[in-house]
Amino acid sequence: MTTGNITSAIDALSQAIHCNIIPQHEYLLQGSILDSQVEHLLHRLKGLCDNVDTGPESFHDHEVCFSLRAPNQATPTLLLRVRKANDVDAPYQLRYIGQQEVGDRTRPTLVRNSLDIACTSTVVEYLQELGCRIDFEYTNRGYMFRKGRMKITVSKIFKMGGIPTKPGESYTEPISQSYLVELSVLAPGTGQDGIGKDMMQFAEQLKPLVQLEKIDYKRLGNIP
Repeated sequence: MTTGNITSAIDALSQAIHCNIIPQHEYLLQGSILDSQVEHLLHRLKGLCDNVDTGPESFHDHEVCFSLRAPNQATPTLLLRVRKANDVDAPYQLRYIGQQEVGDRTRPTLVRNSLDIACTSTVVEYLQELGCRIDFEYTNRGYMFRKGRMKITVSKIFKMGGIPTKPGESYTEPISQSYLVELSVLAPGTGQDGIGKDMMQFAEQLKPLVQLEKIDYKRLGNIP
């Protein structure tokens, strides 16, 4: 891909954000819990969340993370993710995640632009043709709960290429002895001041099992 094409792709996305073509904001709190305690957390979530009768939704996804860099820049200008469900027949999902917003440091949650689009399996080849490169990939397996407009996921992240324990399964090597816990809301970018307060109130009900926090990824140098 030529330098001009890379610059055009980056400029086009910047213009889309400026014109509010990407209207969704993701409000996010994150934490982790040890494997030995996760059943206690799942039990508490079953009692707190909306899907009490049916139980939580399970998921098993393969996620590939791409970045696009402008010429002579080490820092990625564009971060994209492609997600494929391993447990159900569903379209691939292309996800754009923006930088966390610069604003009030007292805001209780991380806030960033987010956009999810259903696509075909050719999306990986298409992104590579655009000049995107694969930074890393992993599989993510766990449970999803709903509480009103809030989504809560409890999931285990696995390395690619682990030693299989079942026929046809290859993603069995966990990266840690804990589960990732995420509390998130997708909403329009304006008039949503109450979301953070609602999320913090719900997070309080999960203590002391898990401490959900606003993570400053600018300090850590990456975006999850």
